[in-house]
Amino acid sequence: MITRMEVVILVGLPGSGKTSFFRSRFAATHEHVSKDLMASARDKGARQVVLVEQALCAGRSVVVDNTNPRVADRAPLIAAARRHGARVAAYVLDTPRAECLQRNRGREGRARVPDVAVHVAASRLQAPTREEGLDELFTVRAAGGAFDVEPRP
Repeated sequence: MITRMEVVILVGLPGSGKTSFFRSRFAATHEHVSKDLMASARDKGARQVVLVEQALCAGRSVVVDNTNPRVADRAPLIAAARRHGARVAAYVLDTPRAECLQRNRGREGRARVPDVAVHVAASRLQAPTREEGLDELFTVRAAGGAFDVEPRP
């Protein structure tokens, strides 16, 4: 059986559970691309696309684990997927802002961002739509250490 490659775009505020969701659902099957892991990259957006392209060229599916709040942030990722014949799915982590702030405050070191980063991401958030070129769209809610995933219309 031939499995089609996939680019998964996680969308959510800092502290919404994106990385935990990646680990629970995709770590065994997908490459992990995150700007948080690019400490010295000058243009993290460009570097992110390069890493996605490299994974796809090697025949591996990939998860892009960033806030990805705007259509413009997701467009280059969708375009890269299409160039390689990969499916594209977006998973929106529907975590209340107050909960994201609380989770973020519990982080240590570089993992913690200023509260303003959560507020700015919330103000920039544009809900993904299929019109962007997505094949699948899901809502993710964290509950009791597990994730509930539902297709979005």
